[in-house]
Amino acid sequence: MNVDRAKVSDATTMHQLINHFADKGEMLPRALSEIYENIRDYFVVRDDGQVVACIALHVNWLDLAEIRSLAVHEKRQKQGIGSLLVQACLDEAKKLGIPTVFCLTYKPPLFEKHDFHLIDKTELPHKIWAECYRCPKFPNCDEVALIRHV
Repeated sequence: MNVDRAKVSDATTMHQLINHFADKGEMLPRALSEIYENIRDYFVVRDDGQVVACIALHVNWLDLAEIRSLAVHEKRQKQGIGSLLVQACLDEAKKLGIPTVFCLTYKPPLFEKHDFHLIDKTELPHKIWAECYRCPKFPNCDEVALIRHV
């Protein structure tokens, strides 16, 4: 399996994949327009040319980036795809010179395998909460915050 940069032609499938899990309350939904606007943030894994997983590394500031929108098709879970995608984001952060990567998740063990550790959400800069108002759980966020220094 290879991790590739997302292409504009992947956006519709990525949108469906992300929002499938968002509908289940497992992640923040993404508008198709938002995926197009941030397509350079995304990595994908394809199987026979079809996107089966995606992830984004979103730069927040000079020293901070967020891993977001990690989605792996249900039939392809437990095959190491999520770990491949997380590692691709960590490699990209290193190339960009970003020393700290964080995530908000309901699945901390996946990120802990990559040396992320739990932190209190209040330790994160206020800037990162800008899109939270779109979440149906706002302001009662029940995701777990994890951070890693690259």
